[in-house]
Amino acid sequence: MPKPDKRQIELIRTWTLPASATLGSSVRAKGILLEIRARLPLASKKSVELDGSDLTLAMPADAKSDFKAAVGVIAGTMEELHSLPVIPREIQDILTIKTSERHRWLADGRLPSAGTRTVRLNGRAKRITFHVFDLKIVEDILDRGLVDQWREEDAEAKAEKRREAAYKAKLTRTLRKKPKVSKPAASGPLASLEGWEDFEGTGLLR
Repeated sequence: MPKPDKRQIELIRTWTLPASATLGSSVRAKGILLEIRARLPLASKKSVELDGSDLTLAMPADAKSDFKAAVGVIAGTMEELHSLPVIPREIQDILTIKTSERHRWLADGRLPSAGTRTVRLNGRAKRITFHVFDLKIVEDILDRGLVDQWREEDAEAKAEKRREAAYKAKLTRTLRKKPKVSKPAASGPLASLEGWEDFEGTGLLR
């Protein structure tokens, strides 16, 4: 019987992401996976996978030192889960909001920023900077149903702007239609004199 290849025997360790860290978002869970991979050495990045809310690290049996180091990185990250900032695509998935809503509420202060992060796009020299958010604040917004409240406020503000615009437009039309006061036409002997109205308008005879 042939001896089994030692590399086929794997070292395996599994962690479960708590709901309090993902807030039920698969996008957030994937973001945590990417954060963990970013902290691992290049050779170990693909050794950790995500299945639902379970993170699994699997390596060959002869990679004990790499496995031990990866376990330390992942375990350390798991302890920091609740302090990891929420990035734009994650908060949009958690709160079920659009990009335009995120920008608007961030600009008017309803959605507080926890700072910014700058990253380099894969395969490119260009860097992008974006706002990140505190997980506890995002959870509070979700629990209090503030998104629905903000949408109602936005709808009311939009309706008020429409009413103001309609009123201004109506006022403008009214002013344009205001009849001009015309001078009464000259009568009597002066009416037959050519150019009398222009001459009278100079006020020289007053």
